[in-house]
Amino acid sequence: MKSLFRFCARISAIMAIAASFAVPTQAGEVPIFNGKDFSNWHGRSTTDPAKYPTIDAAQKAKWDQEIKDHWSIVDGVIVNDGKGAYLTTNQEFGDFEFSFDYWIVAGSDSGVYLRGVPQVQIWDPDAANNKPNGNEKGSGGLWNNPAGWAGKDPLVRADKPIGEWNAMRIRLIGELCTVWLNDKCVVKNARLHNYFAKGEPLNAKGPIQLQTHGAEIRWRNLKLVEFSGDEANALLRKIEEETLAEAGQKFESLFNGKDLAGWAGSTDNYTVEDGTIQCQKGKGGVLHSEKTFGDYVMRVDFQLPPAGNNGLVVRYPTKAEFEAMPKDKRSADGAYVGMTELQVLDDGHANYKSLDPRQAHGSAYGMAAAKRGFLRPTGQWNHEVVTVQGSTIKVELNGTQILDTDLSKVTEYMANSPHPGKDRTSGHVGFAGHSDPVRFKNIEIRSIAK
Repeated sequence: MKSLFRFCARISAIMAIAASFAVPTQAGEVPIFNGKDFSNWHGRSTTDPAKYPTIDAAQKAKWDQEIKDHWSIVDGVIVNDGKGAYLTTNQEFGDFEFSFDYWIVAGSDSGVYLRGVPQVQIWDPDAANNKPNGNEKGSGGLWNNPAGWAGKDPLVRADKPIGEWNAMRIRLIGELCTVWLNDKCVVKNARLHNYFAKGEPLNAKGPIQLQTHGAEIRWRNLKLVEFSGDEANALLRKIEEETLAEAGQKFESLFNGKDLAGWAGSTDNYTVEDGTIQCQKGKGGVLHSEKTFGDYVMRVDFQLPPAGNNGLVVRYPTKAEFEAMPKDKRSADGAYVGMTELQVLDDGHANYKSLDPRQAHGSAYGMAAAKRGFLRPTGQWNHEVVTVQGSTIKVELNGTQILDTDLSKVTEYMANSPHPGKDRTSGHVGFAGHSDPVRFKNIEIRSIAK
């Protein structure tokens, strides 16, 4: 009877595991592991994702053989013996939430690479050999973040005892990473450092890698949900609002979604359609807020048509200031008379193949170049946050910081054209239309107290 009971229990356990690999019901869920084989995976060790395509076929074959030699599947559970290449998804991912269970032995040291970049740390928090590395703080930290960066160490120790299964959930949007371990938040909206390129943004896409590091580790219930652009934008806004709420702050809306109340300047060249402000095709000029601002954080969603061109005007002069300027200096171009114009541009379009780097999307026009490659496909909505504080400007696009510059230190200008307004300390915010029907919505601002 006991044998029959054990047999039935074993069958029930196997059925439960199989059920976890059934057809996903959650929208966006990607079946990265089928519970039977590694057909969606390959072998790869720590390698710069940008350089992986240049790795020779012999090395790739060696890594794949190591997967066969050191990784196995037992009753739907992935088992690694502590050796070999890392198990790596064939598919690359942008914004996602990845959840799984893991089981380790004493002394284990492992992790998860996100977009091919190390890593969310997994290890034995009581192992003596890793005490100099801070393992007593627990698993879940972004181990390869530089010292002093948020997320390097977990907020709390949430590991279960060795021999028990741990549940981990990782969310990555842009560069912003949040990790939950056994239902406790251990990393909260921390930027994941680009291990392979110091000072550069995190890759926009890349594979998931399960690391092996000298001791047995097991994985089960692997599930990945990939976010659409709209879903990622909504999550980014939620993160921003939660962060402000914790500080007792909030954004002020600049657009009521119905008309241009509160706006001035080239109002005849812009229209309000479907809750968005849109520059009319063939028209342009600066549409600016009636209010003025000094230091601030502004967030906005925008949608580009193919080859679309517009800009975010920073600290544009008031009417009185404009009229006080010498007549030969009264350019209406916000990039010059304002502090700057932050480009809003489909910079990957063939029309801009000869673009100066200081004209790319997010750049302080003609003065400081933003990092490229983080715009969503044309026609999708992008989420951007601009922080202006003193002479510094930061631009975050879809969760990735693409510009961090101090305009007071700029001494070289595109086409040697000076920017007389770059040292302004206050002014209007707005849009610099350039004949294209670029659309804006969810326009909000928060002043920064000096």
